Amino acid sequence: MPYVPRTTRTTLSQRGLRALLAAACAGTLAVALVPDASAQAHQPQHGPTYLNPKAPIGQRVTDLLGRMTLADKVGQMTQAERSDVDADPSLIATWRLGSVLSGGGSVPTDNSVTGWADMVDRYQAAALQTPLHIPILYGVDSVHGHGNMLGATVFPHNIGLGASRDPQLVEQVEHVTAIETRASGPQWVFAPCLCVARDDRWGRTYESFGEDPSLVAMMETAIDGFQGAPGQLDRPDHVLATAKHFAGDGLTSYDATKALGGGYPIDQGIDQVSQADFARLALAPYIPAIKRHDVQSVMPSFSSVDFTNDGLGNPVKMSADKDLITGWLKQQQHFDGMVVSDWQAIRQLPGTYSEQVAAGVNAGIDMFMEPYSGSAVGAPDFIAALTQNVKDGTVPMSRINDAVSRILRVKFELGLFEHPYTNRSLAGTVGDAQHHALARRAAAESQVLLKNSGSTLPLSGRQPVYVAGGSADSFGKQAGGWTLQWQGDPNNVIPGTTILDGIKQDSRGPVTYSEDASATIPSNARGIVVVGETPYAEGPGDYNGPTWAPNGVQTMAFSASDQAAIEKVCAAAASCTVVVVSGRPMIIPADLLSKMDSLVEAWLPGSEGAGVADDLFGRHAYTGKLPVTWPRTIDQEPINVGDASYDPLFPYGFGLTTRVR
Repeated sequence: MPYVPRTTRTTLSQRGLRALLAAACAGTLAVALVPDASAQAHQPQHGPTYLNPKAPIGQRVTDLLGRMTLADKVGQMTQAERSDVDADPSLIATWRLGSVLSGGGSVPTDNSVTGWADMVDRYQAAALQTPLHIPILYGVDSVHGHGNMLGATVFPHNIGLGASRDPQLVEQVEHVTAIETRASGPQWVFAPCLCVARDDRWGRTYESFGEDPSLVAMMETAIDGFQGAPGQLDRPDHVLATAKHFAGDGLTSYDATKALGGGYPIDQGIDQVSQADFARLALAPYIPAIKRHDVQSVMPSFSSVDFTNDGLGNPVKMSADKDLITGWLKQQQHFDGMVVSDWQAIRQLPGTYSEQVAAGVNAGIDMFMEPYSGSAVGAPDFIAALTQNVKDGTVPMSRINDAVSRILRVKFELGLFEHPYTNRSLAGTVGDAQHHALARRAAAESQVLLKNSGSTLPLSGRQPVYVAGGSADSFGKQAGGWTLQWQGDPNNVIPGTTILDGIKQDSRGPVTYSEDASATIPSNARGIVVVGETPYAEGPGDYNGPTWAPNGVQTMAFSASDQAAIEKVCAAAASCTVVVVSGRPMIIPADLLSKMDSLVEAWLPGSEGAGVADDLFGRHAYTGKLPVTWPRTIDQEPINVGDASYDPLFPYGFGLTTRVR
């Protein structure tokens, strides 16, 4: 679907948008932005006010809420994982579920657009068997495209988009992500991450747009790309966005978290900050997200807050922090959307499971992600615990009604009562040439040129090119975590181009590839060594994370084989360019850096490694700027712009530029 800028979309009627798209698609896409036949076939007949699409949403919510039993209401506050219900979708109706999600790597057997849409519609059909026919929301982690689904366009992770400094690009990327997600069934994405990453040892650093809250706020156009303008959520090119993780997930203290013992070195840890710094670094990005971009879903963090600098102490888990969720978010900022917990988050609270449930609900969480996932408790246990909490007065009915009203309002905004089934009219655009062209552009804009001795880049002429390194021809490494699997996989293969593919496309001279640089290196060859990290996500991605990490313990250092390839190519080739594929800065020894003519940080470019090559060969200029500070040594972490003692290898905002050849 051609991109329509938000300023244009806010003034278009549904009919006007259809006309615009029909004209734009005449020579490109043979689809129209109209409900499909299956959606039309399931439009409810008018009767009760809540089924009348012409009635104000507030009236519809009030009418439906008044018809609901306690079981209906508690069910709406419950979210199960697809594996909990796939074998028996009737459980969705039995439990009166409000939502189902796919965790990372949780996919239908047919992991395609059709397979996803069929799965979501099968679950939706079960939900509509309840007496009030309340549809479910289906949620998925579309954090850099609909990465769970094979065939989706995979975009650079947020850290690369932050390097682009291009808010309009970010909006376009997330609009395509919204199209591809909703065309396959899910109506809700757990994105964007508004974390301000302040310690690169954190395994989720790449989910952050950067270390400066003003940069994160600049990139919140992502929300507009997902949701469109207010009133556009019911369109088949939009999804419900989620601002996460509220608040301070990027501020966790490595030492304080490690001292807890068990778990991960820094993920899901403790923020040890003053109240002023917490407001400046953790809360600030949520203000424009709510007031300017109208985000309609917020997810609390796993982390705890310990205002030790204020002498307050006593870390409080975010999932139980009523002052922040109800007080700051809902009351002070007037957030009128819904708050959803993270994966089994309330189980980290003190007390019995019943007490954990009560603490989360009373803190202000509206919907609870409570999958079984091999645990002793799950969705039905949450339902039983919350029901009893209401009956014995531990949770007031007013809190239940508030939570359910928020959930229902979002469902009405999404148009699910009129069109509960997947609108497949845009399914043909998933992974199409236009979407991949945008992914290639996003990869090119995100490149940061850190060193360029003698104007080595861009490469020119017809000299032979020699390519080495373990990340040159690996979709799995360039896509990173949250791609097909939760932690990603270096062996993943997705539609697109590897960096090596792009080099072969852009080079005007012969290209030799030798991963370990064992093949002979011509003395007149331009050397390109592509190195970096193995894929990871939260937890196992932490620096010196758990030994069971599926893709190895992360050290933020080059592997021995990658370092050997750099040294060999830089010693023999006419010029030596090193391209780093990573979710954060890596530690580069000074003697190794001195051997490089050029150094490029490519981040995690996604589907289109050709975008990386476009900058190498001058088809696109280097314009990216560092969204995080690059340390000299690991001992400098955490290091951020504005620190009293600031001596980085490359400062925040650094990036050399080139011209297009």
